[in-house]
Amino acid sequence: MARKKKTEETIVQEEVKQETTEAVVEETKEDAEETKAEKKKEKKKLSETELKRVMTDTKETLVPLTDYIACSVHLGTKVITPDMRKFVYKRRADGLAVLNTNLIDDKLREAVKFLVDFDAKDIFIAGKREAIWPAVEKFSEATGIRAFMKKYPAGIITNLILDTFFEPKLAIICDPWVDKNALHDANIVRVPVLAICDTNNYAQGVTQMIAGNNKSRKSVGIILYILAREYLKAQGKIDEAKALKMEDFTGKLEIIDHSSVEKTTSVSEPVAEGV
Repeated sequence: MARKKKTEETIVQEEVKQETTEAVVEETKEDAEETKAEKKKEKKKLSETELKRVMTDTKETLVPLTDYIACSVHLGTKVITPDMRKFVYKRRADGLAVLNTNLIDDKLREAVKFLVDFDAKDIFIAGKREAIWPAVEKFSEATGIRAFMKKYPAGIITNLILDTFFEPKLAIICDPWVDKNALHDANIVRVPVLAICDTNNYAQGVTQMIAGNNKSRKSVGIILYILAREYLKAQGKIDEAKALKMEDFTGKLEIIDHSSVEKTTSVSEPVAEGV
Protein backbone atom coordinates (compact mmCIF):
# COMPACT_ATOMS: atom_id res chain seq x y z
CA MET A 1 0.00 0.00 0.00
CA ALA A 2 2.78 2.38 0.96
CA ARG A 3 4.61 1.45 -2.25
CA LYS A 4 1.52 2.28 -4.30
CA LYS A 5 1.18 5.66 -2.59
CA LYS A 6 4.84 6.41 -3.27
CA THR A 7 4.40 5.54 -6.93
CA GLU A 8 1.45 7.91 -7.24
CA GLU A 9 3.47 10.73 -5.63
CA THR A 10 6.32 10.06 -8.05
CA ILE A 11 3.95 10.25 -11.01
CA VAL A 12 2.50 13.54 -9.75
CA GLN A 13 5.99 14.97 -9.24
CA GLU A 14 7.01 13.95 -12.74
CA GLU A 15 3.85 15.52 -14.20
CA VAL A 16 4.53 18.76 -12.31
CA LYS A 17 8.15 18.69 -13.46
CA GLN A 18 7.07 18.15 -17.08
CA GLU A 19 4.51 20.97 -16.93
CA THR A 20 7.15 23.27 -15.41
CA THR A 21 9.62 22.34 -18.15
CA GLU A 22 7.02 22.94 -20.85
CA ALA A 23 6.15 26.31 -19.31
CA VAL A 24 9.82 27.31 -19.21
CA VAL A 25 10.31 26.21 -22.84
CA GLU A 26 7.21 28.13 -23.93
CA GLU A 27 8.31 31.21 -22.03
CA THR A 28 11.79 30.96 -23.52
CA LYS A 29 10.27 30.61 -26.98
CA GLU A 30 8.07 33.67 -26.43
CA ASP A 31 11.07 35.65 -25.16
CA ALA A 32 13.07 34.60 -28.23
CA GLU A 33 10.29 35.68 -30.58
CA GLU A 34 9.89 38.96 -28.72
CA THR A 35 13.64 39.57 -28.87
CA LYS A 36 13.65 38.72 -32.58
CA ALA A 37 10.76 41.13 -33.18
CA GLU A 38 12.54 43.87 -31.22
CA LYS A 39 15.76 43.32 -33.20
CA LYS A 40 13.82 43.43 -36.47
CA LYS A 41 12.10 46.62 -35.37
CA GLU A 42 15.42 48.13 -34.31
CA LYS A 43 17.00 47.13 -37.62
CA LYS A 44 14.14 48.72 -39.56
CA LYS A 45 14.45 51.86 -37.45
CA LEU A 46 18.19 51.95 -38.10
CA SER A 47 17.65 51.49 -41.84
CA GLU A 48 15.15 54.34 -41.93
CA THR A 49 17.50 56.55 -39.93
CA GLU A 50 20.40 55.71 -42.23
CA LEU A 51 18.26 56.34 -45.31
CA LYS A 52 17.17 59.70 -43.95
CA ARG A 53 20.79 60.61 -43.21
CA VAL A 54 21.80 59.80 -46.77
CA MET A 55 18.90 61.67 -48.32
CA THR A 56 19.31 64.78 -46.15
CA ASP A 57 23.08 64.80 -45.94
CA THR A 58 24.34 68.37 -45.61
CA LYS A 59 27.53 67.69 -47.57
CA GLU A 60 29.19 70.49 -49.51
CA THR A 61 27.61 70.78 -52.95
CA LEU A 62 29.00 72.31 -56.15
CA VAL A 63 26.73 75.31 -55.61
CA PRO A 64 24.54 76.11 -52.57
CA LEU A 65 21.35 74.04 -52.48
CA THR A 66 19.40 77.29 -52.50
CA ASP A 67 20.80 78.01 -55.97
CA TYR A 68 19.63 74.62 -57.22
CA ILE A 69 16.17 75.35 -55.86
CA ALA A 70 16.09 78.90 -57.22
CA CYS A 71 16.84 77.53 -60.69
CA SER A 72 14.19 74.76 -60.35
CA VAL A 73 16.75 72.19 -61.42
CA HIS A 74 14.94 69.72 -59.15
CA LEU A 75 11.53 70.06 -60.80
CA GLY A 76 10.76 67.29 -63.26
CA THR A 77 7.70 66.51 -65.35
CA LYS A 78 4.52 64.54 -64.70
CA VAL A 79 6.05 61.59 -66.55
CA ILE A 80 8.66 59.37 -64.89
CA THR A 81 10.54 56.83 -66.98
CA PRO A 82 12.11 53.70 -65.47
CA ASP A 83 15.56 55.17 -66.14
CA MET A 84 14.83 58.23 -64.00
CA ARG A 85 12.72 56.74 -61.22
CA LYS A 86 15.68 56.32 -58.86
CA PHE A 87 16.32 60.07 -58.86
CA VAL A 88 12.75 60.98 -57.89
CA TYR A 89 11.73 61.13 -54.25
CA LYS A 90 8.13 62.31 -54.55
CA ARG A 91 5.42 63.98 -56.57
CA ARG A 92 4.05 67.41 -55.82
CA ALA A 93 0.32 67.99 -55.38
CA ASP A 94 0.15 69.15 -59.01
CA GLY A 95 1.65 65.86 -60.20
CA LEU A 96 5.14 67.13 -61.03
CA ALA A 97 7.99 64.85 -60.03
CA VAL A 98 10.62 66.27 -57.69
CA LEU A 99 14.25 65.19 -58.10
CA ASN A 100 16.57 64.83 -55.13
CA THR A 101 19.06 67.72 -55.21
CA ASN A 102 21.85 65.73 -53.56
CA LEU A 103 21.59 63.12 -56.30
CA ILE A 104 21.61 65.86 -58.94
CA ASP A 105 24.83 67.17 -57.39
CA ASP A 106 26.32 63.66 -57.39
CA LYS A 107 25.59 63.21 -61.10
CA LEU A 108 27.09 66.64 -61.84
CA ARG A 109 30.29 65.65 -60.07
CA GLU A 110 30.46 62.49 -62.16
CA ALA A 111 29.82 64.52 -65.31
CA VAL A 112 32.64 66.95 -64.49
CA LYS A 113 35.12 64.08 -64.09
CA PHE A 114 33.92 62.68 -67.40
CA LEU A 115 34.05 65.99 -69.28
CA VAL A 116 37.52 67.15 -68.27
CA ASP A 117 39.18 64.28 -70.15
CA PHE A 118 38.23 65.84 -73.50
CA ASP A 119 39.63 68.87 -75.37
CA ALA A 120 37.19 71.67 -76.20
CA LYS A 121 37.92 71.33 -79.94
CA ASP A 122 36.72 67.72 -79.82
CA ILE A 123 33.36 68.45 -78.16
CA PHE A 124 30.06 69.82 -79.36
CA ILE A 125 26.89 70.71 -77.47
CA ALA A 126 23.40 70.51 -78.95
CA GLY A 127 20.53 72.53 -77.49
CA LYS A 128 17.57 72.93 -79.82
CA ARG A 129 15.04 74.22 -77.25
CA GLU A 130 14.79 78.00 -77.67
CA ALA A 131 14.51 78.75 -73.96
CA ILE A 132 18.03 77.47 -73.29
CA TRP A 133 19.85 79.17 -76.16
CA PRO A 134 21.37 81.95 -73.98
CA ALA A 135 22.77 79.35 -71.56
CA VAL A 136 24.21 77.21 -74.36
CA GLU A 137 25.71 80.25 -76.06
CA LYS A 138 27.37 81.40 -72.83
CA PHE A 139 28.70 77.90 -72.21
CA SER A 140 30.24 77.82 -75.69
CA GLU A 141 31.73 81.27 -75.24
CA ALA A 142 33.27 80.35 -71.87
CA THR A 143 34.73 76.97 -72.85
CA GLY A 144 35.36 77.21 -76.58
CA ILE A 145 33.14 74.18 -77.17
CA ARG A 146 31.22 74.20 -80.46
CA ALA A 147 27.49 74.77 -80.01
CA PHE A 148 24.53 73.82 -82.21
CA MET A 149 21.36 75.71 -81.40
CA LYS A 150 18.11 76.23 -83.30
CA LYS A 151 18.72 73.33 -85.67
CA TYR A 152 21.33 70.60 -85.54
CA PRO A 153 23.09 70.38 -88.97
CA ALA A 154 22.22 66.93 -90.31
CA GLY A 155 25.23 64.80 -91.20
CA ILE A 156 27.81 67.20 -89.79
CA ILE A 157 29.53 64.37 -87.92
CA THR A 158 28.46 61.47 -90.16
CA ASN A 159 28.79 62.72 -93.76
CA LEU A 160 32.41 62.86 -94.85
CA ILE A 161 31.72 64.85 -98.01
CA LEU A 162 30.28 67.88 -96.20
CA ASP A 163 32.55 70.91 -96.01
CA THR A 164 31.45 71.39 -92.39
CA PHE A 165 32.18 67.78 -91.41
CA PHE A 166 34.20 67.24 -88.25
CA GLU A 167 35.00 64.32 -85.97
CA PRO A 168 34.02 64.95 -82.35
CA LYS A 169 35.10 62.83 -79.41
CA LEU A 170 32.23 63.86 -77.13
CA ALA A 171 28.68 65.09 -77.61
CA ILE A 172 26.80 67.07 -74.96
CA ILE A 173 23.05 66.72 -75.38
CA CYS A 174 20.72 69.08 -73.50
CA ASP A 175 17.62 66.92 -74.04
CA PRO A 176 17.79 63.37 -75.47
CA TRP A 177 14.30 63.79 -76.96
CA VAL A 178 14.43 67.31 -78.42
CA ASP A 179 18.03 66.80 -79.55
CA LYS A 180 17.43 63.23 -80.71
CA ASN A 181 19.01 63.82 -84.13
CA ALA A 182 22.31 64.85 -82.58
CA LEU A 183 22.09 61.92 -80.16
CA HIS A 184 21.34 59.54 -83.04
CA ASP A 185 24.34 60.73 -85.06
CA ALA A 186 26.62 60.51 -82.02
CA ASN A 187 25.51 56.93 -81.48
CA ILE A 188 26.09 56.08 -85.17
CA VAL A 189 29.72 57.21 -85.03
CA ARG A 190 30.09 55.78 -81.50
CA VAL A 191 30.89 59.07 -79.82
CA PRO A 192 30.35 59.17 -76.03
CA VAL A 193 27.33 61.21 -74.98
CA LEU A 194 26.94 63.42 -71.91
CA ALA A 195 23.26 64.29 -71.56
CA ILE A 196 20.95 66.21 -69.24
CA CYS A 197 18.02 63.90 -68.55
CA ASP A 198 14.69 65.04 -67.10
CA THR A 199 12.20 62.64 -65.51
CA ASN A 200 10.51 62.03 -68.90
CA ASN A 201 13.75 61.04 -70.67
CA TYR A 202 15.13 57.61 -71.45
CA ALA A 203 18.87 57.09 -71.08
CA GLN A 204 19.41 54.78 -74.06
CA GLY A 205 22.47 55.90 -76.00
CA VAL A 206 23.66 58.11 -73.14
CA THR A 207 27.13 57.40 -71.75
CA GLN A 208 27.10 59.81 -68.81
CA MET A 209 23.89 61.32 -67.50
CA ILE A 210 23.10 64.43 -65.48
CA ALA A 211 19.71 64.22 -63.76
CA GLY A 212 17.86 67.52 -63.81
CA ASN A 213 15.26 69.80 -65.32
CA ASN A 214 16.25 70.36 -68.97
CA LYS A 215 13.29 72.54 -69.94
CA SER A 216 14.21 76.05 -68.75
CA ARG A 217 17.08 78.48 -69.13
CA LYS A 218 17.61 78.69 -65.37
CA SER A 219 17.87 74.95 -64.78
CA VAL A 220 20.00 74.20 -67.84
CA GLY A 221 21.92 77.40 -67.15
CA ILE A 222 23.07 76.39 -63.67
CA ILE A 223 24.11 72.96 -64.96
CA LEU A 224 26.13 74.46 -67.81
CA TYR A 225 27.58 77.09 -65.47
CA ILE A 226 28.89 74.37 -63.16
CA LEU A 227 30.27 72.33 -66.08
CA ALA A 228 31.98 75.40 -67.57
CA ARG A 229 33.45 76.52 -64.25
CA GLU A 230 34.81 73.11 -63.33
CA TYR A 231 36.06 72.49 -66.87
CA LEU A 232 38.09 75.72 -66.81
CA LYS A 233 39.47 74.88 -63.38
CA ALA A 234 40.65 71.49 -64.62
CA GLN A 235 42.49 73.25 -67.44
CA GLY A 236 44.25 75.49 -64.96
CA LYS A 237 42.25 78.55 -66.01
CA ILE A 238 41.40 79.52 -62.46
CA ASP A 239 40.92 83.24 -63.11
CA GLU A 240 38.56 82.59 -66.03
CA ALA A 241 36.60 80.15 -63.89
CA LYS A 242 36.27 82.66 -61.05
CA ALA A 243 35.18 85.35 -63.51
CA LEU A 244 32.13 83.36 -64.59
CA LYS A 245 28.84 84.59 -63.19
CA MET A 246 25.99 82.16 -62.74
CA GLU A 247 23.35 84.72 -63.70
CA ASP A 248 25.02 85.12 -67.11
CA PHE A 249 23.94 81.52 -67.72
CA THR A 250 20.65 81.42 -65.81
CA GLY A 251 19.34 84.95 -66.09
CA LYS A 252 18.25 86.89 -63.02
CA LEU A 253 17.37 84.71 -60.06
CA GLU A 254 14.81 85.34 -57.37
CA ILE A 255 15.64 85.06 -53.68
CA ILE A 256 13.98 82.00 -52.19
CA ASP A 257 12.99 80.80 -48.74
CA HIS A 258 15.83 78.62 -47.38
CA SER A 259 13.32 76.35 -45.64
CA SER A 260 12.30 74.96 -49.04
CA VAL A 261 15.67 73.25 -49.47
CA GLU A 262 14.91 70.35 -47.13
CA LYS A 263 11.76 69.53 -49.08
CA THR A 264 13.87 68.41 -52.02
CA THR A 265 16.23 66.24 -50.03
CA SER A 266 14.04 64.56 -47.44
CA VAL A 267 12.76 61.00 -47.35
CA SER A 268 9.40 60.36 -48.96
CA GLU A 269 7.03 57.62 -49.91
CA PRO A 270 8.17 55.54 -52.92
CA VAL A 271 6.90 56.74 -56.28
CA ALA A 272 4.13 54.53 -57.59
CA GLU A 273 5.04 52.08 -60.34
CA GLY A 274 3.73 52.46 -63.85
CA VAL A 275 3.78 56.24 -64.01
